[in-house]
Amino acid sequence: MNGKDTSRNIIIVGFMGTGKSTVSRLLSERLGWESIDTDEEIERRAGLSIKEMFAEQGETVFRDWESRVLKDVLEQGKLVVATGGGAVLRESNRRRMLSGGWVVCLTADKASLISRVTSAAAAGSRPLLAGDAEERVTALLESRRHAYDFAHATVDTSDRTPSEIVDLLINWLPRSWS
Repeated sequence: MNGKDTSRNIIIVGFMGTGKSTVSRLLSERLGWESIDTDEEIERRAGLSIKEMFAEQGETVFRDWESRVLKDVLEQGKLVVATGGGAVLRESNRRRMLSGGWVVCLTADKASLISRVTSAAAAGSRPLLAGDAEERVTALLESRRHAYDFAHATVDTSDRTPSEIVDLLINWLPRSWS
């Protein structure tokens, strides 16, 4: 490694619509750490939107990019990293996250997720939801039911504001981190 304390990253995982990007940005501001959203980093490096990548190159190419970016990002330290919802699908990514810091899973009830991912702002930006969004969310939730179980901590975001979630996470951090 590069001498940085890479165990001092906070990696936020969870299904799409749980608030990973928002919470990671707020948490990084509170800690004075850098925030990295792996989906945004993939788009920056690839020069394509994730939607374009899925359409032109397929999900496997996207997942390969996701693994490379996650590896590169977690070699740094003092980052709050928001991952894409499917980053946990590869065992190598889960191992990398566990060795790269404190992994927090954000969850939400199905109704909250469907409401969030079908909002006007999210419409068209989630290639895995093409077609009937409610049906796709239900199927994806079922197929990923245990995919996030490896996380060190889990927070249900259904009835919490992003600020409340950040407060909770900061209270859970070892004092030497904050």
